[in-house]
Amino acid sequence: GHYSFFRENMFVLEVEDQEYVLKPMNCPSHILIYQTKMRSYRELPIRYAELGTVYRYERSGTLTGMFRVRGFTQDDAHIFCTPEQAPDEILSALDLALFMLKTFGYEEFKIELSVRDEHKDKYLGTDEMWEQAESALIKAIKARSLEYTRMEGEAVFYGPKIDIKLLDALGRAHQRPTIQFDFNEPQRFDVTYIGQDGQPHPVVMVHRVVLGSLERFFGGLIEHYAGAFPVWLSPVQAIILPVTSDLDDYAIKIKEEMTKYGLRVSADLRSEKLGFKIREAQLEKIPYMLVVGKREAEANTVAVRLRSGEDLGAMTIQSIIDRIKTDVDKKA
Repeated sequence: GHYSFFRENMFVLEVEDQEYVLKPMNCPSHILIYQTKMRSYRELPIRYAELGTVYRYERSGTLTGMFRVRGFTQDDAHIFCTPEQAPDEILSALDLALFMLKTFGYEEFKIELSVRDEHKDKYLGTDEMWEQAESALIKAIKARSLEYTRMEGEAVFYGPKIDIKLLDALGRAHQRPTIQFDFNEPQRFDVTYIGQDGQPHPVVMVHRVVLGSLERFFGGLIEHYAGAFPVWLSPVQAIILPVTSDLDDYAIKIKEEMTKYGLRVSADLRSEKLGFKIREAQLEKIPYMLVVGKREAEANTVAVRLRSGEDLGAMTIQSIIDRIKTDVDKKA
């Protein structure tokens, strides 16, 4: 299926008169796993998911930083189900996509329904199959009272799909979650289940990607937040800044205590001036800077400063732990 329609976007190699292709997508391997044994309708739906690395030949002029690359890893899932189960599986995939967008702080997005254009020879399947697939996707969108735009000619060759495009802080649209209804590959690759009538029937495959290319997703996330990630996402949530090297042991003690709570904490023990350390931590957009001097060490406290420059004053170690944990729990 993919070879004839997608060959120009593949990396094709020839070794000892044998043709090899770098994996351009994860669907075939999931199909092979499904086909390792005969399946009954009682087993369905079966869902396979993986973080799979794929390779696609993109023209050099279209490559852009982390956003468009030739090798990338994506959160691919394929759901094998009966036609009757497909609407619920599509709705479940849509709910997961919406949950993930909200979790990562994307409040604005637009939904597109990608369908065939008038050149039907570019696509597999009958008109009836396409109408059934489009109907299932539209039903899921309407079930969540979402508006959508119909995009003629944007479908993949094996079926229609829902594309969700995020709007970042600059108002730019980025392709992210995709939910595809595939009735063609199961027929072409003989992907079946045994129905209640004891006869084999082709499954419906739902292709589901939530984050999409992780490289592209994280590139977009960096730009969306301008590097100032919410506390729960920040690689380093707090940094401890001792005023002098005499306080290094106290700084290490605080770090060890905070780490016990699952917080991501570092300590800057370099022999640099405090102002320099604070400036570097601000440039790295670390949410919390915990300054420790002789007074803080004697009182078993830390002086808390936010990356915004706001000074929260002295806090006990447990108090700052509780504050950061609250930020994390609230996805702040």
